[in-house]
Amino acid sequence: MRLYVTVASMAIPSRAVVENIPVISARDPDVSVHFPPGFEDRYEVFSYRNAVTILRHTCGAEFQEIIQALVEFRIRTDNITTSGGNKSKIAIGMETLLKPRGWNETRITGDLHITRRTTSKVGRTLKTGKNKGTTKYESKLVEEAYRIPGFVDGHKIDFVKGRVAFDMEWNSKDQTFDRDLYAIRAFYETNIVTAGVLLTRSSDLARLFAEIQKRTDIPDFKQKYGASTTWIEKLLSRLDAGRGGGCPILVIGIKSAVVSDFDAWKATHPARRDSTFTLDDEPMDPEDE
Repeated sequence: MRLYVTVASMAIPSRAVVENIPVISARDPDVSVHFPPGFEDRYEVFSYRNAVTILRHTCGAEFQEIIQALVEFRIRTDNITTSGGNKSKIAIGMETLLKPRGWNETRITGDLHITRRTTSKVGRTLKTGKNKGTTKYESKLVEEAYRIPGFVDGHKIDFVKGRVAFDMEWNSKDQTFDRDLYAIRAFYETNIVTAGVLLTRSSDLARLFAEIQKRTDIPDFKQKYGASTTWIEKLLSRLDAGRGGGCPILVIGIKSAVVSDFDAWKATHPARRDSTFTLDDEPMDPEDE
């Protein structure tokens, strides 16, 4: 047997042509009007698929509780410089604000039940009447049941109340965003929530981290908080690529102003060395490439 493969040539558009193609984006235009004065001094906000409008008008009570918790939320510099074990003091600080308001970690699981209905034509020979001896065809319905166990398999979100999901990622590997988006989509697609909120670090914190790095002797500080961890750009690029699916998602980035004692901390921690803290991706190893 011979296998023939035909390869068709395809013209690749020039850069100028590609750059002129309109970009489709699910990111909403300026949403500042939905937040209280001064909020964006401490947080940057991005809304996808009308998330902020939906949250404000259909889940207003929950939205206001999130905003109020973020207004009250503070991070101390020691929370950044001290290792936190399984759960950092920063995450615990958010729990302290939300749990008394009724926001709780929530997990969903589910099997998919499927019913297969088959209609067939069954012949029956008539034994009496003027059509005796002829075959009459009648419809017969057969139902078969199937199940896919674990179709929704243990998706977990930090805080859920009413129809709003809220997840916080302070410092994990950036692949954690894929897990978070998958979980929020599962909640949305199974009609548990109407919208999701994701809180993470703004790139505005890079300057603050550079100051910490030159004033402390924390081993591997840059690697701990480096480009491959949960910075807001890593999340936005995933949402711009459509990984949020159809779920409306509000993204909030923590800025330096949330770190309440940083000026006082610097006064007691003099600079020891020069420091640069960049969020550029590190060069890929040629073997990995």
